[in-house]
Amino acid sequence: MGNRSLRSMLGASAILAVLTFVLQGSPLAAAGEGEALFKTKCAACHGPDGAGQTPVGKNMKIRDLRSDEVQKQSDTELSELIAKGKNKMPPFEKSLKPDQIKDLVAHIRDLGKKK
Repeated sequence: MGNRSLRSMLGASAILAVLTFVLQGSPLAAAGEGEALFKTKCAACHGPDGAGQTPVGKNMKIRDLRSDEVQKQSDTELSELIAKGKNKMPPFEKSLKPDQIKDLVAHIRDLGKKK
């Protein structure tokens, strides 16, 4: 392998590494993380679309996360609700990092746009 092809490979690897680093901190990465967390932590009660139309959600009369009532809450209010829990909703502050809670809030905002 000549010097030129080695430099080209290193250049391509460096570009790939930078792109990976940049995208990991991007809103696209956060949205994917938030969606994945929502599926594992929230969807059993809130449903995959956030409507709360699961057996548990209906039984507990869970609010539709896409509703204006929920969407008008600030990010801080939603983060606090996720962290501390409310009524029968358990707190997640011990099992989720603050960035993960932020990603969940971003996903809840995305659900509101799909209503």
